[in-house]
Order: sequence, then C-alpha cells, then structure tokens
Amino acid sequence: MEQLTYDAVKAAGQRIAGRVRPVVVARGDEGERTWLALEFLQHTGSFKARGAQNFLLAHAEAGTLPDAGVTIASGGNAGLACAWAARELGVRATVFLPETASPVKLGRLRSYGAEVRLVGREYAEALAACEKFAATSGALASHAYDHPLIAAGAGTVLEEIRAQVPGLDTVVVSVGGGGLFAGVAVAAREHGIRVVAVEPEGSRALNAALEAGRPVDVPVASVAQDALGARRATALAVAAAAHEGVRSVLVPDEAIVRARRRLWDERRIAVEFAASTALAALDGVAGERVAVLLCGANTDPSDLVERA
Repeated sequence: MEQLTYDAVKAAGQRIAGRVRPVVVARGDEGERTWLALEFLQHTGSFKARGAQNFLLAHAEAGTLPDAGVTIASGGNAGLACAWAARELGVRATVFLPETASPVKLGRLRSYGAEVRLVGREYAEALAACEKFAATSGALASHAYDHPLIAAGAGTVLEEIRAQVPGLDTVVVSVGGGGLFAGVAVAAREHGIRVVAVEPEGSRALNAALEAGRPVDVPVASVAQDALGARRATALAVAAAAHEGVRSVLVPDEAIVRARRRLWDERRIAVEFAASTALAALDGVAGERVAVLLCGANTDPSDLVERA
C-alpha cells in the first residue's frame, strides 16, 4: 500500500477546500487548557466526509471513476460520507453495512440516494460482501479507513485545529480502524504535537496491533462498536503509531457512556459513543494544552433525554 505522508495531507486539504465545513473549535471545561473540536458538525455528521471527498475527487482527477460507481463497506459513518460525496459528483454508490447498523444511519444513507445492503453482524462480514460486489460489478472500491487517500483527507482536520489553538500540545482521537488517527498523527508529527489514540477496552484493534508489532484480528464488543468496531487496524495507523509522541489508551464502556452523558448534561451536545470515547480519556492528559476531537454525532439521542 502507498505510504501516508504529510504532503498527502496537504494535497488533500487543497483538494477538498470549499467542499467541507471547517472544524469549529470550542473551549472546554479547563479554560485555556482544553478545547473541543466539534467535527460532528461536518457534512454527514462526522469527519468521514473529508476522506470521502478526497478519495472520489482524486479518482475524478485521474479519470478512474467507473460507470458502476463506488462501493464501500461501513459501520455507518463512512458509508454516509461516501454516499454524500458520490451524490455531490453525480456518482452511483452502493453501501454494505452490518445488520447491527444504527437505524438513524440507515435512514440517512438512503436519503443520499445510495443503495444499501445489510450483511452479517460485524464490519468484516460487510467488507467481504463489498469486495465481492466490486470484483463482479466493476465498481470502484472505497474503504471506511484503510486507504491513504481516506486517511489523508481525515488528517486535514488537524491542520484546522492547530490554526485555532496556538501552542497546542496534544490532540486526543478516538480510534476504530485507524484512518482518522493515521491522518491526524502524520500531520501532528510534522508540528511536534502529541497524539493520544483512544479505544474502547472491548474494541482495541490498534492497541493489539502495537502489542503484536503488526495488524491482528481482535474480538469486538463495545457500546461504541457501531463506529469503532473494526476487527483489524490499518497498517497506516500502526506505522503512524510507531513514532515518538503517540500514546495508546484504552477506556471502559462505562467511561464512554459517562462522557457522552456529560456532554449532553453540561453542553447539550448529543454525540455518538465513538466521539465520547476520546473525551473519556481526557483525565490522562491533564496539564497540557489539549484538543479533544469529537468525531461524529450520527446517533439516536432519545436515551439522553430525561423523561417525566
């Protein structure tokens, strides 16, 4: 696979400029020391719009978008982003999801005009079906996270955060398959910014890969598995994590649920569990100038609302 570089992140930033929403950065509870990067305000409700735009635009520039369109397997957010980006370019999109996908995400996918196919209980099963479809139909296979163009597009958010938080020490990022982390880590290293890669204890693909020295399969069982449920981390993330300035952290589901509830109770922000996973690790980086990336909000907020 092509290596992920800072030049690729810069190129992605130029390619998608004006097509995605610049990230909004708000002060956190610690005054001058903590910021929240509200990337859930992005098109389609998550950071994935950046990578999807970069991927399809790069293929459009190269003349490699087939008549059969694009296909992707996704727990939801990457599929939404791919379908949205495809619609923007007038390209067909076929999206494969696990049967456990959020009904909220399914409804939005169909609203973007994508053909939706539900396969299996885990992302890996949907991915296998997607790969078979791409081979037989000629559709361009995208990926939820395991592609340099996808990761480079995701990494553009770090450049925007840094521009708004002078002297930033650390950025805290939730990790599923590792595309967002890989892009952010490559960009952060260029500027001497540390990265904390946060995963649920029950879905630790990157953490396990770092222990093994290579990507390995892990079981998936977490409240955040609809978005952070990758069985295996991308090699791009493992390579990015091998550098100084990166720390892998695991958090229990209970902390993820509390962090999500805290965002709602204190700020009336309704994010998905994948986003609150990053916030759940904030106590471990006290004393630094920290930005916590809240990556997505494609969730059913009904469980956050108090009922009389």
